[in-house]
Amino acid sequence: MKKGLIIFAREPIAGRVKTRLAVSIGDQAAAELYEAMLRDVIKTAEQLKDVETVVFWACEGKKLPFLAEQYRCTSRCQCKGDLGQRMQAAFDDMFASGCAACCIIGSDAPDLPLSYIQDAYRLLETLQNDVVLGPSIDGGYYLLGVRQARAELFTGIPWSSAAVRECTLRAARDSGLTVALLDEWQDIDTEEDLEAYQERIRLTLVRETT
Repeated sequence: MKKGLIIFAREPIAGRVKTRLAVSIGDQAAAELYEAMLRDVIKTAEQLKDVETVVFWACEGKKLPFLAEQYRCTSRCQCKGDLGQRMQAAFDDMFASGCAACCIIGSDAPDLPLSYIQDAYRLLETLQNDVVLGPSIDGGYYLLGVRQARAELFTGIPWSSAAVRECTLRAARDSGLTVALLDEWQDIDTEEDLEAYQERIRLTLVRETT
């Protein structure tokens, strides 16, 4: 089974990324943090075996070669449209290239365990699950995995709201799709999220040194 992984990303330009977090830490610090998080996410993805990873950038085509070289990753441009339209187009692209199972993640969860992504593919490979969802604590999701692109998962969803996960689950179940849930994880959008992330890192370091 050919597997694909989509990473949605933006060029880390001050004032254009992590705008909610920037209110607390400033535009430049938010951009620097975003770049560090993105590099960590790409590094994690590189550890996956037998998975084709493609970073889909929210950028103009002229920027694509520069970004692909800078981050040393297979890169494509996101299409125009809202988040749902862009996600569906990315999935369509990956399935058209021969993928039989595909997942999408963002760049907001730099410490997402590799095992969570591996579990998503395992759940899809059983063929008993049409959809795998990784719920985030803010009501959204950090990962979506499918075995075919389904428009209903990307249409009529109130993006950037606390209802994203519930509406996606309802859309899947209303369409008769079976859904498997991964463990919950916390991405980084606010100052509180950043503090929680820093505490997770601190606890990890303590465990590794004791």
